[in-house]
Amino acid sequence: MTKLNTRIAIGLAAGASMLAIAAPAMAQDAAGDDEILVTAQRNNQTKVTAGGDVGVFGTKAAEDIPFNIRSYNEALILNQQPDSLGEVLENDPTIRTALGFGIAGEVFVIRGFDLSSDDVGYNGLYGITPRQIVAPELVSSVQVINGASAFLNGAAPGGSGIGGSVNLLPKKADRDVIRGTLGYTSASHFSGAIDVARRFGADRQWGLRLNASARRGDIAIDDEFHSSYVLGATLDYDSGPLRAALSLNYQRLNQTYWRGQVGIGAVIPRVPDADTNYSQPWSQILTKDYFGTFSLEYDLSDEAMLYAKIGARDGREDQTTASITVANPVTGAATGAGSYVPREDNNESATTGIRIKLAGSGISSEINAGVAVNWQVNRNAYDFDFAGYATNLYDPVVAPRPAPNQFVGGDLDDVFPISRNRLSSVFVSNTLGFWDDRILVTGGLRLQEIKTTSYSYADGARTGGYKESAATPVFGIVIKPVEGLSLYGNRIEGLIAGSTAPVGYDDDNDPLTAPLRVVNAGAALSPVKSKQYEVGGKLNFGRFNAGIALFQIDKPNAFVDPVTIVYGNYGTQRNKGAEFTLDGEPVDGLRIISGLTVLDAKLRRTEGGVNEGNDAVGVPELLANANVEWDLPFLPELTLVGRVVHTGKQAANATNTLELDSWTRFDLGARYVALVGETPLTLRFNVDNVADKRYWATAYNAFSAFGTRLLQGGPRTFKASASIEF
Repeated sequence: MTKLNTRIAIGLAAGASMLAIAAPAMAQDAAGDDEILVTAQRNNQTKVTAGGDVGVFGTKAAEDIPFNIRSYNEALILNQQPDSLGEVLENDPTIRTALGFGIAGEVFVIRGFDLSSDDVGYNGLYGITPRQIVAPELVSSVQVINGASAFLNGAAPGGSGIGGSVNLLPKKADRDVIRGTLGYTSASHFSGAIDVARRFGADRQWGLRLNASARRGDIAIDDEFHSSYVLGATLDYDSGPLRAALSLNYQRLNQTYWRGQVGIGAVIPRVPDADTNYSQPWSQILTKDYFGTFSLEYDLSDEAMLYAKIGARDGREDQTTASITVANPVTGAATGAGSYVPREDNNESATTGIRIKLAGSGISSEINAGVAVNWQVNRNAYDFDFAGYATNLYDPVVAPRPAPNQFVGGDLDDVFPISRNRLSSVFVSNTLGFWDDRILVTGGLRLQEIKTTSYSYADGARTGGYKESAATPVFGIVIKPVEGLSLYGNRIEGLIAGSTAPVGYDDDNDPLTAPLRVVNAGAALSPVKSKQYEVGGKLNFGRFNAGIALFQIDKPNAFVDPVTIVYGNYGTQRNKGAEFTLDGEPVDGLRIISGLTVLDAKLRRTEGGVNEGNDAVGVPELLANANVEWDLPFLPELTLVGRVVHTGKQAANATNTLELDSWTRFDLGARYVALVGETPLTLRFNVDNVADKRYWATAYNAFSAFGTRLLQGGPRTFKASASIEF
């Protein structure tokens, strides 16, 4: 960080401190000040809810479901000023964030498997969330379900989600508020937001939530520029047996000079300075998304409810990428390459069902049944530069933008469909309760059909198709022997579309060099189903919650049999692990969000036995997080914040000859609530990566066939904001 930027951060912090000291004096005689401050502090508390939206089962408390689920609240997003969804999920001890191949789209590694940003749910529907980056300002809750969820939510259309799922909930008018926020993030990134919520009507049955934000400026990575403009509105109705909500959103994001992954060879290079930018000024990601959902619930009686949700998204991306591959790990000499990829997405999603609760003879029953369908159209093109340019990892060189029209596919000016996908399903489940619901047994089945059609980049002609069906069952049990203790187990499956057999391959499985004809070239394999077994327990102490989960997931992998030259799902990756989470308020004013994950991800039944028994690439052996908030007892308006994030060693290539070191990052912050008249003012100051530690964050890459690629952790970042509520 430059001296100028440091002075800006210090100046903002000093100004905020003086305002915090002066503000209480202006209101020291106002009646009810203590009550206003207490309410403001409570609304600002960063919390985790043990429960959430569990797909077809609806909203459930954690102790009533045989799955590991957590929900991060809106206050956490407001307090931490995240730039993306990945920064929100940095608080989760079971998740680490990587990037997709050649894009800025985030990939969330859960239980050692990827969840792409394409497959993040919005209000329980797939395909509605913006594809690469989500602006957190539009979200009221981030919900995480660990483990496969093909029955709960259906197969994820992007082909990920084997290890877990993430669902975003839109903001609603839960309480009346008018809040304005101004923010700063180093190096020179400024923001402003307005959030208005009102309930109205004779019985306050109507609610309206409007929120808008704008962010613009350079972030802490040298010369990397981000801007974000978002607008969201939710109108809801809640009266008698009918509940309805309409959520509409607009998001426009722009990133220039953005730093991506680093390709390496046989040696892991030393890590550059944390703020080094080895990208190019002409690299850019510009996205525009219009998306929304409409949900409806109607109580037929106290025991039966009909529900329906529909959603849609229209998105446009214009992405110019500057990526590098290190040729000399000692000097940092590297080769860069550029690409331009325009893309448009037109997606729709819908689900409807019925939920019936019955009881008799000491046994309760909850039946869920319904249908779901998801349509996606992907229009894109590409222009790749294979000539490249010379640069350096440690002393980057600014290179001219590659000449256009070097290796082109599709129409760059008017993109046409490259793929059309439809995922449809029918589901039914029943949860039986015994012993006053102290024992809950769940069984269910979802019949799913995956249909895809692909088109030529040359002329848009149809090149192939795929239509396959699969059944994904679920079985779960919950036992609650005493108040506050819940033991559970589940057997559930994940589901993704089968891959397509390549035209040819060689000893390196590279179809571009000395290819051999594959017997079933071009054939689409049946849908791939993973199998998960999990047992665990949840303990509610009243003031805080603890949970433990032990799991095993087997996922088939495809390759060409070197003897028969037939492509098929012959391989397996087995991930085993244990998760421990702890959150709550053990004593008044002290709140914690913490936990750890131990992972053992192994390759089994590999091609020709090569790499069999090796660790899977990019899966850390240990994850640990601790986030602490402390309201000072002698100055309750002031809250101190600290967070530590630890990631263990991880294999950086399939042969396990390369390994990333473990890393630990520390964040610190403070929050102060003051009064201006009778209006609460919240001042925040945070420092992420206090020590400015430089580290390779992850080697996870779903496209490992293109070689090892590393993602560097972010530099020290100062954040300050002020929010006033009316």
